[in-house]
Amino acid sequence: MNHRFTLLATAALVAASPLPAAAQTVGVNAAVVNDVRMKTDANPSVHRAAVKERVALGNDIATGPSSRLQVLLLDHTNFTVGANARLKVDRFVYDPAKSASAVGLSVTKGAFRFMSGKPLHANPGQSQITTPVASIGIRGTIVELAVGADALAVIGHQPGLPSFTADPETATLIFLRGPGTGAQGGEQQGAIDVTAGGTTGSIAGSGQAFFVAGPNQAPIGPFTLSAEASEQLAMLLGRRGKSAGRFDSPLVQNPIIDQFFEAGEGDPAAQIP
Repeated sequence: MNHRFTLLATAALVAASPLPAAAQTVGVNAAVVNDVRMKTDANPSVHRAAVKERVALGNDIATGPSSRLQVLLLDHTNFTVGANARLKVDRFVYDPAKSASAVGLSVTKGAFRFMSGKPLHANPGQSQITTPVASIGIRGTIVELAVGADALAVIGHQPGLPSFTADPETATLIFLRGPGTGAQGGEQQGAIDVTAGGTTGSIAGSGQAFFVAGPNQAPIGPFTLSAEASEQLAMLLGRRGKSAGRFDSPLVQNPIIDQFFEAGEGDPAAQIP
């Protein structure tokens, strides 16, 4: 099966780009662990990814065993991809003048964590993650999910679910890690809407999850993800012992990222015509 992971991206809201989509830079590799391979506009052949390498529209990215990638987008949204995952950048909407953005992602394999930047909060309901069996609408949040074998590995630690028949290729677990009701510092409470099998369910706050066992099946949940399942998901993303509470991203005070933005390289006006 051909697995894909897609991050949707476009030019700034206020300008249409005359360049091909693949030329539009949307972010930068913040962390690369072990075997991560990608195609870029600068190097269209498959090659080993590098820290500070720019991520643009149309890029193909794949992680190998025991490998991870973290990408920071121009609006300071960031996402982490676990081992044996796939992604492709397609669309990203950002208006720096209004500090407003929207992101779309489609994930078809592996574990994934998404942390929205503040500009994304200005467009609630405009960002979305899709998997082969589910669509997740995001309203400013920290959301983690697993697709395929990773989803089954996590759900195996979750007691009390009704019986289901899972597709090992497309089964999807969606976990809202936060922020919760005690969000501070101007953060908004996390919230997601999950649609699958013609049914939509919503959760807000933190600690709740949905599970979609396969194609055309409605979401199971919401349910409180067990500590064991939460820890398993954190481990898939390289965060052993960090499953509880808000995820403290290693992008915070990352000198590589600071240099990227402080040097003006992160200026969307310079990167997205």
